[in-house]
Amino acid sequence: MDETTLQFYRSNAQSYADWAKAPSTRLPGFLALLPRGGAILELGCGAGNHAAVMLAEGFSLCATDGSPEMAKIASQRLGHPVEAMRFDELDAQQAYDGVWASACLLHVPRDELAGILKRIHRALKPSGVFYASYKMGEGDGRDSLGRYYSYVSPEWLEAAYASAGPWITLSSDTNVIQSFDETPANMLNFVVRKPVA
Repeated sequence: MDETTLQFYRSNAQSYADWAKAPSTRLPGFLALLPRGGAILELGCGAGNHAAVMLAEGFSLCATDGSPEMAKIASQRLGHPVEAMRFDELDAQQAYDGVWASACLLHVPRDELAGILKRIHRALKPSGVFYASYKMGEGDGRDSLGRYYSYVSPEWLEAAYASAGPWITLSSDTNVIQSFDETPANMLNFVVRKPVA
């Protein structure tokens, strides 16, 4: 992960946590694809808004965030452990029924994304489901706060996923959100399943 971006979240953990929005409207649909009480890995959990829903619904959750400061805030809010873990530290194998990565993998440099996706593929059980959201566009750059973003097209993203392993695409759609720096962002939401064999 980009060090400047990580330092932003470490230095601004409390203000970012206080800003955190309501859980994604896509979360119930994702949870409905998983076995009841199944194991979920959340990457980039932030303040824990999505994690709170997963726990309330009875799922077995491993919540993680790349910022130790953010992980501590989320753990206190949730009353549930949150692990400080960068994406490139994920080494689980066939451990999760679902992986949820809302607006976090968009910080991964484009040339590193396929490697992270390969780790996620390996961490999923057969038929496991993976949700992630990305900023749409071309190339990469930084926002007004200095955070790094990679911008992707659906075609580029599909190729990156394909290079990481076999997937079954369940859905792909777009929406517009308001970023922390108060600028609108066109988002691409991607839900895929790891094949059984």
